[in-house]
Order: sequence, then C-alpha cells, then structure tokens
Amino acid sequence: MTRATASVASDDRWLPKSVLCLRDYNVTKFLHDVVAGVTVGLVALPLAMAFAIASGLTPQAGIYCAVVTGFLVSALGGSKTQIGGPTGAFVVVVAGIVAAHGVDGLFMCTMMAGILLVIMGATGMGSAVKFIPRPVVIGFTNGIAILIASTQIKDFFGLQIDKLPGVFWLRMQTLAGHFHTLNYVATALALATIAILIVCRMVSNRVPGPIVALVVGTAAVFVFKLPVETIATRFGGIPSGLPHLVFPKFHADLIHGLLGPAVTVAMLGAIESLMSAVVSDRMSNDRHNPNVELIGQGVANVVSPLFGGLPATGAIARTATNIRSGAQSPLAGVIHSATLVCILLFASPLVSFVPMSVLAGILIVVAYNMGEWREIPQLLKLTKTDISVWLVTFALTVFADLTVAVEAGMILAALLFISRVASTTTVSQVTDDYVEDGRVHILQDKDIPYYATIFRIHGPFLFGATDKISVVTENIYELPPVVILRLRNMTAIDATGLFALEEVAKQLHATGRTLILCGAREQPLRVIHQAEFEDVIGNENICANVQHALRRAEEIFEKLETRAAAATK
Repeated sequence: MTRATASVASDDRWLPKSVLCLRDYNVTKFLHDVVAGVTVGLVALPLAMAFAIASGLTPQAGIYCAVVTGFLVSALGGSKTQIGGPTGAFVVVVAGIVAAHGVDGLFMCTMMAGILLVIMGATGMGSAVKFIPRPVVIGFTNGIAILIASTQIKDFFGLQIDKLPGVFWLRMQTLAGHFHTLNYVATALALATIAILIVCRMVSNRVPGPIVALVVGTAAVFVFKLPVETIATRFGGIPSGLPHLVFPKFHADLIHGLLGPAVTVAMLGAIESLMSAVVSDRMSNDRHNPNVELIGQGVANVVSPLFGGLPATGAIARTATNIRSGAQSPLAGVIHSATLVCILLFASPLVSFVPMSVLAGILIVVAYNMGEWREIPQLLKLTKTDISVWLVTFALTVFADLTVAVEAGMILAALLFISRVASTTTVSQVTDDYVEDGRVHILQDKDIPYYATIFRIHGPFLFGATDKISVVTENIYELPPVVILRLRNMTAIDATGLFALEEVAKQLHATGRTLILCGAREQPLRVIHQAEFEDVIGNENICANVQHALRRAEEIFEKLETRAAAATK
C-alpha cells in the first residue's frame, strides 16, 4: 500500500457512510432508496407514536424524534442502511426518568447520553460493546419486553385507570384490580391488530404490517364511530407543522442524579445500534464502522431534545424493513425522515383518529419480537454460571431497575470470566504419553488438501473476544468447500463464544460450505455437547483431532464430487 492510499484509507475510517456511498451512487440506487424510504417512513409512524406514549410523553414527541434522529443517524452514521429512531429498549428507562425528574430531566439525560456516545465513538470504543456477554444482553432484553407488554395491557383492554404505577408488581396489581372495566370493542381492535400483523408477516416480509393495522383500525373507528380512546381524545391530537427548536431548561442540581440513567441510555443505545448494524451488515452484505456509528448516534441524541424528542438508537425492525424494501444507501433513511415530515405537514388531522388499542396491539407484538425468546432454550442447555447471569439480569430488570440489572450482570460476568480463565489454566508435567497423544493434533506433518482450509482459535473464546471469529467469513466466497476450525488451543468457551460459532456455521452452510470442529479440550467440548451443537453442524463434524477432521473433509468432498458427476449425466 502506498503512502497516499494509506492516507485515504485512514481518512475513510472517520467518514460517514453517506459520504462513502456517494462515490458510486446513481439514478437506479436513488429510485430504490425512494421506495425504501417512503415505506419505512410509513412503518415508523405508528411505532414512533407508540413508543412515545408508552414512555409517558405525547405521540408527537416520538414523531419529532424519528424525524430528527432518523435524518442525523443516516447522514452521520457508519452503517449503510441503518434506520435510527425511538425504540422499545428505551421505553422503561425513559418512563422512569420522566417519573423521577420530569421532562426537562429526560432532555438533559438524553443530551448527556449523546455526549457519552460521541466520546465512545471518537476514542475508538465502538468495539468495546462486545465485552457485554450474551446472557446479560438476553436477560435485559427479555425483561424489557415483559415491562413494555405490561405497560400496554391498560390500552390493549381499554381499562379505566387514571395512572399506572411505575413498579412492575404494583402495576400488575392495579391492572388486576381494574380488569372489570374491560372495553370489549378496544380489546377486539387490539386482537385484530395482532392478527393483521401476523398475517402480513406470513404473506411477505415486504408487507408493512404496522401501517396496514394502523389504517384498518383507524378507518374502523372513524367509519363506525367506535367507543374507544384515540390520540385525539387523550392528547387532543397532533399539532400540524414542523417541530420547533427549543433549548431545554438546564437544572444543575439534576446532573448527579442523572449520571446513572445517562450511562444506561448510552450503553443501551450503543448495544442496540451496533446489534442493529450487525443485522444490517448480514442482510445487505456490507460492513459498518462502529466508531462512526456511535458518533452519529451521539450527535442525534444531543440534537433530539432540542426539538422535543426522545432518546434514539438504531431500530432493528425498521432497518430490516428498509433493506427488504430495497435500500441502497443512507439516503433511504433521510427520505424516511422526509416522509414523516410530510405526514406532520399534511396528514396530522388524520393521525388524531388512531385508536390507543391499535397502538397497544402493535407494541405487544414489538415486545414479543424483541424478547429474544428463542434464545432461552439454548441458554438453558449451557452451564449453570451462564444461566445464573441471565436469571439475575432478567429478574433485576423486571423487579428492580434496568441500570442495576446491567451493572449486576456485568459484575457477575466479569467474576465468571476470571473464574473460567482460572479454572482452565493448568500446570502439568510433560510425559512420553503426553507427547504421543499430541501427535494426532499437530499440523506440521499433515497435508492440507485444496478442498479444505484450517483456522485455529488460540486462548479462551469468551465474550469480548468473539468478534475475532469474523476472520473466517470475511472472504467467505473464496473459501474451499470444507472449513476446519481447530480448537486444540482454545482453553474455554462461554455462551457468547458458542453463539459466535453458531453464526459462523450458519453463514458457511448458507453458501454450501461445511464447518468441522476438531481437537476441543475438556471444558469447550463439554459446553459444545451441553448446547447440543451437533444439531447445528452434525455429530460427524465434531472430530477428536485434526487427523480425523481431514479424513472427514475427504469424505465430504468425495460426496460433493459424486453429486456433481450425477448432475452432469
């Protein structure tokens, strides 16, 4: 690489994707971006309102947030197709901040979190989010999903309750005590909303379920004059026009109390945005820049409160909708914001008829989808330590506080990390038997055929190190038919490491390649069998040593040749 090329590459590290994508932009990509942007803008409308209402704010606060942060995240972020806006992860935190410190406290907290995100990105800490272990992420995701669902029960059933308690068990007690006020029409609308979302998902991922449910539910209320609560009856409607720039009031006495929530908002924003960016990469065959993405997210969160908006992050569901609709660049995200602006300018009177029960139905489905429920059976197959981290994080999220839950989960995970490394460190005498047993594992006297390649993992493969496995798939289409992963020098593995291996196996399988694991030591082998990893790659592809793995690779290749010969006849 020449000095000039290296300089360009260095400059590119800090350029937003919106700038990089302009280098090969054309009319065809623009037309794709227009279709995707309008589609995801319509999908974002009911979600933005629902998240704002669930957080204890007005529906327009969610729309303003989606407009401002959607534009800034796309314009300044490090992902090609990421869509920014309010998400379910913040609902519980935002509601707690508003209850404790008021709306001004929320705006201060959001700006503080935004500054923290900018610092994280500017100092290269974008990759530091990987140090949060999988059980912690699943634990607080499960907990947040349950808390969101619990806040929607009132509107889902149309219950007559003046104010829901912020504490989970008191909230459930209040809901049970007022269940006799159930509104059958509101309940029917909410159930119909869920049915529409499920049917749209079954028909095609391209069908925007939330906007279909919103239109059908609103039309039913408007035409048949149904006796249910709407945005107009609760909030007086949505003001028409653009959001106004207003500097929030600064209260110096709130800073100390807001430090913990600000760190929580920043960490949640970083985790969800980078998780969403990873999903975006897989779907669009791109690679995001985590540090630039965090800077973009940080700027968006600093600016959002200036227009009365909520905290924001990358939204996985809207990002996936954006990609499925054909997005080619960050311009789709900018058009998504412009679509919401048009709704504010020309269609806000219509939005006033949206029933609260329809928004509740949409949020119940969002809570279910974000809950990572399918991860739980896999997690329960792992070690008791991984399960305990998940349970503690989950319980504290639901019954205590999200900030406490994340802190406790991280402390537990750190202690378990030390424990795992210590327990897998051994000191033993080298004997003749030890040397002899090791001969089947060494590579020096083995011939590696052209139809196979070998990667190795050296050291503990625990949370914080799992991103290094990406070297296996970064040039996936150049790999031979068989990929052997040598685990002889991998001393330990945890749930996060196992999840990373599973993702690699699925990616290789999707391209017609086979993954073989070989030489796993006692602790990794026990965890691999506990998690029933053989169901993922096949029991015959978990080999005792590299010698057996090469023989298995030969069998696979012979079968491939036989099939190819039969296909040509």
